[in-house]
Amino acid sequence: MTRQPVISTTRLARRAAGTQAAARMVPEETPVALSFAGTTHAVMMASPADLEDFALGFSLTEGIVGTPDEIEAIGVEEAGAGIDIQIRLRDGANRRFEARRRRLAGPVGCGLCGIESIDEAMRAVPAVGEPSLTLSADEVTQAVRLLAKAQLLHAETGAVHAAGFYVPGKGIVAAREDVGRHNALDKLAGALAKAGIAGATGAVVITSRVSVEMVQKAAAIGAPFVVAVSAPTALAVRTADEAGITLVALVRGDEFDIFTHPERITSGAARHVA
Repeated sequence: MTRQPVISTTRLARRAAGTQAAARMVPEETPVALSFAGTTHAVMMASPADLEDFALGFSLTEGIVGTPDEIEAIGVEEAGAGIDIQIRLRDGANRRFEARRRRLAGPVGCGLCGIESIDEAMRAVPAVGEPSLTLSADEVTQAVRLLAKAQLLHAETGAVHAAGFYVPGKGIVAAREDVGRHNALDKLAGALAKAGIAGATGAVVITSRVSVEMVQKAAAIGAPFVVAVSAPTALAVRTADEAGITLVALVRGDEFDIFTHPERITSGAARHVA
């Protein structure tokens, strides 16, 4: 793939000292099709970067596969104005996917990422179990600060979301960026799966608001924490509570709000990040 996630464009910059032509770096936004067995399942507007992570993470967080080894191959192809990611599933996963497609066939479409029915949109999320992991208040705010340092595309453009994975004592061990918040989280899920990093070991940290889809995807990762810069929706709060996820949002400096399962947030100091 030769497409760049960031390009330079021209603009007229109006400032107190006057108006002048200037260059500005902006993020690319590309239609990306996710195709299984040669059939397009969903088309996302996404950043053309980390596309294999995107394909793997989307497949996992949307329940198309249960483990990475159910994917036989991922191919990324140019497709005119967009990109087609061809995902080949192994036999068992492919049979389940074909059955799912037949079940969802018909005049449906509620506008969510790769979702074709209201029942699918409101699907139950897996409980994260009873993880013993806790985060201190300092670690919550540290996680957001460290993610900001990992946002290289955002530093150039000011216009992309990020999703990172924070492990106490290690910091942000993986981060992905995209013009779409769901896409960034799917790319993170794929990166964690490829690296063999268990979701139960840390916190998903996001720069966006917390919608129910973000909680569903974090639950699929197995993360006991979602830490967000912005606010949650009511359905996201209810879903996080049911899934056993500690939802921390509106992290601003040293202040934040805990919406669910506050017992996992302690008052201790942050563990040293190597």
